[in-house]
Amino acid sequence: MKTALITGASQGLGLAMARLLAKRGYRLILNARRAQPLAAVARELNAIAIAGDVSEIAEEIAARAGEVDILINNASELGVMGPLETVPWEAMLRVLRVNAVAPLHLAQLLLPAMKQRGSGVIVNITSDAASNHYPGWGGYAASKAALEHLSRTLAAELEGTGVKVMIVDPGDMNTEMHRLAEPGVDLSHLPMPEDVAPTIVERALAA
Repeated sequence: MKTALITGASQGLGLAMARLLAKRGYRLILNARRAQPLAAVARELNAIAIAGDVSEIAEEIAARAGEVDILINNASELGVMGPLETVPWEAMLRVLRVNAVAPLHLAQLLLPAMKQRGSGVIVNITSDAASNHYPGWGGYAASKAALEHLSRTLAAELEGTGVKVMIVDPGDMNTEMHRLAEPGVDLSHLPMPEDVAPTIVERALAA
């Protein structure tokens, strides 16, 4: 049985991808910060739940996951919104740690087994904010730009090993994070995570 590890899996895109991979027969290791909703998802999908901040418990997640065929780094921190001149440096460190450093750390922990096996897929979920300059989004955007650069470099370094690294921008969606970023804005016209997840999962399975 193949194994998929998904962070940020208690809701939204992470949950939608987990449900699709469960239907494909994957053993699921799911991580999210909020224990209660994650436990409910784990019961639904017969998955292993590891609650906690991915930037703090990466070693525990990797140890309990064992060999992983697909790693989906989906967990994300919105950070402090507002002009960069007013964003506290501690908030910048936090968003960079969760959105860029933690995905790399998890990949580092899982890569030895992937390389030894000669196969594996690492999917890093990014955003168009990484390449655009939206006022007020500087911290989040910088973290996603860092994630993209790390991903491309890692992909180049892993060439020939059988391990693939994918960068996926799911586009704007009607999610809790988007609602927090733009309070009061009507997002009903945007696709739901369930509409976007199939394309990402199919790409990962075909990699």
